[in-house]
Amino acid sequence: MLIGEQPGDREDLAGRPFVGPAGALLDRALAEAGIPRDDVYLTNVVKHFNWEARGKRRIHRKPNLSHIRACRPWLDAEINLVKPEVLVLLGATAAQSLLGRDFKVTQHRGEFVDFPLAPFVMATVHPSSILRARDSAIRHAELEAFVRDLQAVAKALRR
Repeated sequence: MLIGEQPGDREDLAGRPFVGPAGALLDRALAEAGIPRDDVYLTNVVKHFNWEARGKRRIHRKPNLSHIRACRPWLDAEINLVKPEVLVLLGATAAQSLLGRDFKVTQHRGEFVDFPLAPFVMATVHPSSILRARDSAIRHAELEAFVRDLQAVAKALRR
């Protein structure tokens, strides 16, 4: 089970998570890690797209604590139904919503942490953060690190 922050514009319009540019990058990383996307349950902490209008575009706004708390019952229900063997938290919002506000993805990225919701729980970056990297060399390095994180997930699943 992979949990992101909230739907983006394309996800909101499609009614499915990870179908936009970040979803395409996630698909690529999952394939490189040997994890079939069809084997992964994808969801978000916040179930609606929080945005602001800029001209004709809807621009992402980070969800606030009230959005996270309001959507938590749905996330808990999904986790209880899926009963994931591995839970991957994509980005700081997802990680902090489950692991606590003091959790730092930058310090614990790619590490499995003890948490009662699944046998294996890991936080890593959100694919959209890779797309926002300032240059191609950083994007490439971040994508390689993201794939390594997902490879560790694949290895945990084979145990």
